[in-house]
Amino acid sequence: MPEITGGQAVHDALVKLGVAHVFGIPSVHNLPTFDAILNGGKITPIITRHEQAAVHAADGYARASGRLGVALCSTGPGTTNTMTGLYEAAFASSPVLVLTGQTESTDYGKGRAAGHEHENQFAMLQSVARTGGSPKYTKDLAPTVFRVAADILNGRPQPGAIEMPIDIQYGKTDVPVGHPIPVFPVAPDSSTISQAASLISEAARRVIVAGGGVISGDSSGELQELAEKLNAPVFMSGNGRGAISDDHELSMGTVLNRPRTREALQDTDLIIAVGTRLRGRLNAWQNLPGKLIHIDIDPQNHNLVHNADVNVIADAKQSLRALLDAMNAEPGDSDYLSGVRAAYEEQKQQTHERIGADMEAIMGCLRDSMDRDMVFVRDMTMPAYAWGNDWFPILAPHTTMNPNSGAIGPGLPLGNGAAVASGKKTVVIHGDGGVMVHIGELSTAAQHQLPIILIVFTDGGYGVLRGIQGQQFEGRNIGVDLATPNFAMVARGMGVSGEQVKGVEEFREAFDRAMQATGPYVIDIDLRTLAPMRGFGKRIEFEQPE
Repeated sequence: MPEITGGQAVHDALVKLGVAHVFGIPSVHNLPTFDAILNGGKITPIITRHEQAAVHAADGYARASGRLGVALCSTGPGTTNTMTGLYEAAFASSPVLVLTGQTESTDYGKGRAAGHEHENQFAMLQSVARTGGSPKYTKDLAPTVFRVAADILNGRPQPGAIEMPIDIQYGKTDVPVGHPIPVFPVAPDSSTISQAASLISEAARRVIVAGGGVISGDSSGELQELAEKLNAPVFMSGNGRGAISDDHELSMGTVLNRPRTREALQDTDLIIAVGTRLRGRLNAWQNLPGKLIHIDIDPQNHNLVHNADVNVIADAKQSLRALLDAMNAEPGDSDYLSGVRAAYEEQKQQTHERIGADMEAIMGCLRDSMDRDMVFVRDMTMPAYAWGNDWFPILAPHTTMNPNSGAIGPGLPLGNGAAVASGKKTVVIHGDGGVMVHIGELSTAAQHQLPIILIVFTDGGYGVLRGIQGQQFEGRNIGVDLATPNFAMVARGMGVSGEQVKGVEEFREAFDRAMQATGPYVIDIDLRTLAPMRGFGKRIEFEQPE
């Protein structure tokens, strides 16, 4: 085999893994790999403005596509910038690979103050990544990429990271690149499936809880088939939304842990939880009604919150298919289903009343204008809390995402990555405080003409925190009222179309123009011109350039 550089070896390994896009920033410590990407012509580099944003974008790409998301960053400060992105990807069970540079092998770990040196860089990466590698020789770069990628994709997806000393990227090897390590699904144990099938047959009032493992396990079809055969209501976690379409009659959204739902489910015989850690959903239940079948590929997720009667430690798709083949159950109690549905509709109506007619109209405008398979991204902002995360209808898998870790700011880069993955209009909602964290990524969207629509709900700062402070500290506020730019002007300064609007009708017209436009588009809407949402604190007066 002819000799190739280490950068070429990394490129060739990524190509064999099916990687089509890489997000990142060129640096003196990753130039050989970027050059190999340029010369190879099979991977498109998406150049971001910050390494954290590169990892968020790779994460958004992974969530929207179900494929490996890759970020290529620099050593030292560049790598420290990736940490929040890795942290978020871990929370979201997202298959993200971060490739970073490192100082020369002869300087590494010796404290010589070499350029961008970070002696404990790999240990830092390991603190948030499940798997990683720090190869010493050029010949080991491709095998390390294959090994780490396999670990990322094996079982419950989790991020991984590899640091690559600059000299081995420039170095040459005649060792063949090799091939990816196959990752096979974990098949369920037949006796466990039989036990689960028996419990299902014995029950009449059944509930299904779908988590993100249903989405990443490509098992939405099997889950819907199970629900329809059992006539069972389906509740979803935030990451599980889209496991069954919200316009399906058995979809009950994300309201499982709310008091009205618990009241409706008090006579439940059986809960079938699939691909979920059960944190934050069944967490509210001190004692579960009925029995529990828990299907999840990660052994650490079993008996985490509640002890199950049957634990199926296996791939969701294969487990659901095996259950469908093994069980001989009658459809569930229709009166029970009607009661659960009534509780869901009651809470839905209460939410629509709480958010007010204007926000309800905006939510309807977005859903009516977007195709079923367009991605909807929310940052940590009032409209997301009030309706975006739980009540905006999600109609297909891989079409919803928000920061799982609670971080403020990832929305825009997540949306950029999702838009690259889908190639379709991607809608991102942000608050005016959070959007400033990664406002530079508008430039990324402009450079690559990404089809995102960024909607900024402007209220002069951090409205949620303003409300909490007002309630807890006798009306006093600190650090929550911010200087607020005109985001349409900011967008235009970056070569992005944008407009500032007031009220629902202006928003409708602007969103229609955004949907018809090519490339990115920004809509800055003044929250003061909309009917207030109940429970989100006082409004303030603020100045915004026009």
